[in-house]
Amino acid sequence: SLTLSFKIGLVATAAATALGTLVAFALGRYRFRGRSGTNLLIFMPMATPEVVMGSSLLTLFINLAIPLGFWTILIAHIMFLISFVVVTVKARVAGLDPRLEQAAMDLYANESTTFWRITFPLVLPGIVAGALLAFSLSFDDFIITNFNSGSNVTFPMFVWGSAQPRPDDLPAVAAALLACEGVSYNLLAGQSHGALNATGRRRLGVGVGAVGLAAVPLL
Repeated sequence: SLTLSFKIGLVATAAATALGTLVAFALGRYRFRGRSGTNLLIFMPMATPEVVMGSSLLTLFINLAIPLGFWTILIAHIMFLISFVVVTVKARVAGLDPRLEQAAMDLYANESTTFWRITFPLVLPGIVAGALLAFSLSFDDFIITNFNSGSNVTFPMFVWGSAQPRPDDLPAVAAALLACEGVSYNLLAGQSHGALNATGRRRLGVGVGAVGLAAVPLL
């Protein structure tokens, strides 16, 4: 499970960082038709509850007859990680001083050289921050993964399953609670007033407690 979580986290982070960086440059540097709608679509996965997003992706995979497994988890993680990368890198792109690139162009640097020597090093801290954020969110995700994992078990799912009570303990606990209830009723029967007489209430309490105690070894 730990290996699977690392593998999904690394691949999803790489894909989301690459796609998110391209989208961030497009939204931060250019004006085009549909830019406002694209910004809205980018923010929607961040504002949508994970239960809604996980169930929506599960419905999509079922309608497309895609078997649940490693690839569905990977696609689901990339889908919601892109938004976080775009927001992080876009903030860095918006803070760049365009005069630095203009100075490089004045010194006869072409567009490719300007990008790799000036723009990319300035944006790199934002890209690294977005990648680290994406990996931590992917490695830690449980709800979306649980919807689309199929038979695969990631590390958060393993931890959640380990924290659940074992099924073998539940019958014994239920029988013990039933026995305690019977004993408590027996103790209070002598002080209660109702339709049953005291002897009838004591017998009822003893009977309930005996049933619970007898059920413990059988379960």
